Amino acid sequence: MSNTLFVLLDGAEDDPNPEMGGRKPYEVAEMPYLESMAPHRLKTTGRGYTQLFLNEFFTGHPPEIPRAALEALGLGLPIQDPRRTAYRLSPATVKDGMVHWYYNTAEIKDELEERIMSHMDMLSEYDPAIKFFIEGRAVLTMVSDDVPDLPAPPVDAPYKEVPGKLGELVMTVASEMDGVTGYPWGCGKFGRQYPAFPELAPMVAVSDSPTSMGICASLGMETHVIDDLEERFPIAQEALGRGNVFLHVDEVDEYSHQKDPFKKKAVLEQTDRLMEKYFPDVENIVYFVDHGTSCVTGEHILMDVPLWTSIDTGLPDGSMMELATVVQTLLHNKR
Repeated sequence: MSNTLFVLLDGAEDDPNPEMGGRKPYEVAEMPYLESMAPHRLKTTGRGYTQLFLNEFFTGHPPEIPRAALEALGLGLPIQDPRRTAYRLSPATVKDGMVHWYYNTAEIKDELEERIMSHMDMLSEYDPAIKFFIEGRAVLTMVSDDVPDLPAPPVDAPYKEVPGKLGELVMTVASEMDGVTGYPWGCGKFGRQYPAFPELAPMVAVSDSPTSMGICASLGMETHVIDDLEERFPIAQEALGRGNVFLHVDEVDEYSHQKDPFKKKAVLEQTDRLMEKYFPDVENIVYFVDHGTSCVTGEHILMDVPLWTSIDTGLPDGSMMELATVVQTLLHNKR
């Protein structure tokens, strides 16, 4: 019995797009590999964020660990010490009493990282540790009991003051960059994790996302954080010979937040070509989607999401599967 390849097309669901004649990017994209290799078309219920979906997908339970703490684990930052709290820093503009999330960051991300780092001495008494990743985003951990409830992207929201020295750092950077700063959210401490479904073991996870890698690391999976999309595929190909594989295509979601349906379509087609190149003979494959992300609004959409698979569960096309039962149902029916 062969291993199973799970492919997350992050945020692939969408709104009908007027720039595409009222169709969605994945409906317009040419993906002959997916269409031929995953003929069984099912559905499940999406969640508001990747970590909410993925934890339930792999364990049957929603996560009890906050987003920033999961990402800290995924990036190898110290977080399991109960004295430490994690903070996800995302580029945003703080102006006129609002937090406006910043997604097209190519022109400002280098300066933003430099400004934040130049003021890290403000946190020196709290033993801070920080790592930056894609598009100027970062995760910070430090010795602190401040766990503020702050607005989360992608929806712009009224500004809430960040407490303590971290708040001073946030606003100092904003004062130097015309309101642009790294605004914290998803804050919290490391907590309880449920075990993964035993049928998944052994499993290797490959992604550029500290969110998904944090989930997978917390479940004891081997993880590979690879920024470049094409470079993820040979890693996943080798790993599939040793066990099940989770391959995450986060770029689909990223272009959705940038409200660019044509880039979203292009990365779906690029993924399909790479799948054909590296996995021409895979027997068991599951494509899944965690939530919708609208190229019209740039926001997440709570909606039913597709499951495309080679595995015949006996269910008719279009059938709805409970999210917590998807993995075990599929793996019990695989070849």
